[in-house]
Amino acid sequence: MNMLPDGADALRKAVFDTLHRIAPEVLPDELESGVPLRDQVDLDSMDWLNFLLGLHAGLGVDIPEADYMKLVTLDDLFSYLEAKLGQSSVRR
Repeated sequence: MNMLPDGADALRKAVFDTLHRIAPEVLPDELESGVPLRDQVDLDSMDWLNFLLGLHAGLGVDIPEADYMKLVTLDDLFSYLEAKLGQSSVRR
């Protein structure tokens, strides 16, 4: 079940709130949407897993382990979550 209010801004906020819990030093405005997110915020594999699990818990979106490799950049992540949630046009 989708636990997120409708809207691109709400999705963006949920993603960055989840990221902030894992890496509080990260400033969303400094992230580049087409660059690998793990490289930009220096997340190790456990942090990355906790981030994806946090998105699952917060958004109610299943993210199977087989899809982890598809989620490299913010663009990838937002496109994937939009498709799962049935939303479109997440502003970055």
